[in-house]
Amino acid sequence: MAEQLKSLEELGAAAASTTVVEVVTPREPVRDAQGRAYATGKRKDAVARVWIKPGSGKVTVNGKEMAVYFARPVLQMILRQPFQVAGVSGQFDVNATVKGGGLSGQAGAVKHGISKALQLYDPALRGALKAAGFLTRDSRVVERKKYGKAKARKSFQFSKR
Repeated sequence: MAEQLKSLEELGAAAASTTVVEVVTPREPVRDAQGRAYATGKRKDAVARVWIKPGSGKVTVNGKEMAVYFARPVLQMILRQPFQVAGVSGQFDVNATVKGGGLSGQAGAVKHGISKALQLYDPALRGALKAAGFLTRDSRVVERKKYGKAKARKSFQFSKR
C-alpha cells in the first residue's frame, strides 16, 4: 500500500513538472502565383469576387474605374473604409467583379471582399478589420412576400362594410 502511494506521489510530481504549452501558430498569408489575395464578399443579393495586389491604389469594378461604376461619393467612401481602418490607403490595387443586387448592396459586397482579401494578404491587419466589423457578413436580406399579404407583412386595406 505504501508503495502504491509512493508511486502515485511520483506520478503527481511528474505531472506537475511537465506543463502542457499550447503554441498558437500565427496565420500565414494566402496569395496566388501572381502575388494576389482573393476573397468573396457578399451583401444582400450582391456577390463580389475581389483580388488585391500591391500597387498604387487603383480600384477597378467590373472593368470600370471605381468613380465611374460607383458614381455616388457615399459608395466610394464605403469602398475606401477597409483601407483607412487598416492604415494601408493607396498601397493596394483592387480588381473586383460584382453581380446581383443594386449599387448599395454591390458596394457593401466589394467592401466585404476587400476586407477579407486584406486580412488574407497580411494577417496582421485582421485585428483592426475585425474590430471595425468589416469581416462579418451582413446577413440582412429582403424578407419574402407571404400569400394573402400585399408585401412581406403589409395587409390589404381593411373594409368594415
